[in-house]
Amino acid sequence: MAFSSHLLSSQTFFKAHNLGLPLRQRQSVLPPLPLTSATPSLKKLSSPQWRDVGFIARVEEKAKTSSPFSPDPDPGTEPPDYELLDESGNCDPLCSVDDVSSQYFEANYQPKTDLFKALVVFGLAFAGTAAINHSWVAANQNVAMVLVFILGYAGIIFEESLAFNKSGVGLLMAVCLWVIRSIGAPSTEIAVTELTRANAEVSEIVYFLLGAMTIVEIVDAHQGFKLVTDNITTRNPRTLLWVIGFVTFFLSSVLDNLTSTIVMVSLLRKLVPPSEYRKLLGAVIVIAANAGGAWTPIGDVTTTMLWIHGQISTLNIMKGLFVPSVISLAVPLSLMSLTSEVNGSSQKSSSLLASEQMAPRGQLVFGVGLGALVFVPVFKALTGLPPYIGILLGLGVLWILTDAIHYGESGRQKLKVPQALSRIDTQGVLFFLGILLSVGSLEAAGVLRELANYLDQHIPNIELIASAIGVASAVIDNVPLVAATMGMYDLTSFPQDSEFWQLIAFCAGTGGSMLIIGSAAGVAFMGMEKIDFFWYLRKVSGFAFAGYAAGIITYLAAQNLHLPVLPDSVVAQIPFLSGS
Repeated sequence: MAFSSHLLSSQTFFKAHNLGLPLRQRQSVLPPLPLTSATPSLKKLSSPQWRDVGFIARVEEKAKTSSPFSPDPDPGTEPPDYELLDESGNCDPLCSVDDVSSQYFEANYQPKTDLFKALVVFGLAFAGTAAINHSWVAANQNVAMVLVFILGYAGIIFEESLAFNKSGVGLLMAVCLWVIRSIGAPSTEIAVTELTRANAEVSEIVYFLLGAMTIVEIVDAHQGFKLVTDNITTRNPRTLLWVIGFVTFFLSSVLDNLTSTIVMVSLLRKLVPPSEYRKLLGAVIVIAANAGGAWTPIGDVTTTMLWIHGQISTLNIMKGLFVPSVISLAVPLSLMSLTSEVNGSSQKSSSLLASEQMAPRGQLVFGVGLGALVFVPVFKALTGLPPYIGILLGLGVLWILTDAIHYGESGRQKLKVPQALSRIDTQGVLFFLGILLSVGSLEAAGVLRELANYLDQHIPNIELIASAIGVASAVIDNVPLVAATMGMYDLTSFPQDSEFWQLIAFCAGTGGSMLIIGSAAGVAFMGMEKIDFFWYLRKVSGFAFAGYAAGIITYLAAQNLHLPVLPDSVVAQIPFLSGS
């Protein structure tokens, strides 16, 4: 997934560093900080550096080592943070880690950045003013919607520079687009009907993501993934390269690629000391996570979207994309095996691997959680109900199970579903909601259909269109790209499981590996291992592109030569999935 929409949320980033509690909760469990010269200044705590995980760890360490019996400050001297204290010396109720001192503001004031932000705000205000002008919007609805979408998406892409959260921008963009649609539609009732239809489709994806992410959080809280990672014992550099790649590949086919990356990079830190070789292994995890999520309906958000809306079915997407996905991973692995970083590396066993014990009953929760995810396609095939009903069934079963096995254990609340719900990436789900509603408004207005007609006239080759979408997903988030494609081409243009939809699933899923900012997996790896964008571009992007191209060629060859990508005997063993 691309640059802006998959920058790590604070919750996910804290999870990767075993800091799962929200910021204010972590603050409340820290020991009290005496006002001594050894105590970190409240002004320093209030700076944005506090949000950096490394800085948090240092502050917590200082708090632990600070003596609670340190003498009080000299009554004749004013405390360094006097303005944040009341008369009794306690922190003022308004004092918090979100406050920014005036000294820090003066030291870090950047007039050029603030001017740029001001221009953006004025641009948004101008767009809102134009939307209020009913007569102009009614006459130029499509132009107004395209301008608002471009402006909103620019805010998403430059999220870090503008300091605007992408979820808020996405929601604001969705509301503005539907307001414009209500003005330009033949009647308000028609716009409401279109919004209701779009909301019904988007809600299915949101419910599915909430259920799946909660299940993964519960399994992770019980350290269930140690069952997978503890079985990786090889230290041969070349063998480890392939083992890490294919373990991640199959793990990502069931979990989302972000979770798979966090789990595997955490394991990598215990297996390999910091080196160029470890960076290369981390890049393998990114490529494998994206490739593994492309061939199953629950492995990536985009394939899930296509599956829920009927563009692909479970069995056919697995049959059609399994071999191309394997090739898209095997080619980079083969090329990386020849590099000096791999051939010249020698690894030693790490004692850290056995330092953590698996949580009690973790095996049971892991089995039930994994079964709940895998059972969703089976449930859809057996009942014909939407996938989100199946994921809610699995969540309900796991909820009752964890309540039962931890009954009466007040100290294990973090292992239950309510705590897991507080740790999921809610703002990421809201971002998807905003993006999908925005794309739904463009579809309702006919903008996407006009774009599809333009592409058909100038690029009649569907393979080129799908390949271009994959390349674009290395820079632009693949969720709106796939959502827009679904709005541009309906099932009458390309029926279910057609070559076009399968190529879209493959290209959008694996294309993000070509840049480190092109997927959630890449951004997670970049944040956890402090990888430079240009290092990835020099060392990995060529290998990822070779795998991407090889996967497309493999798929097209199999389709044109009518080669069976999976043996019929394997397919015959799961007949209840046909047509699901």
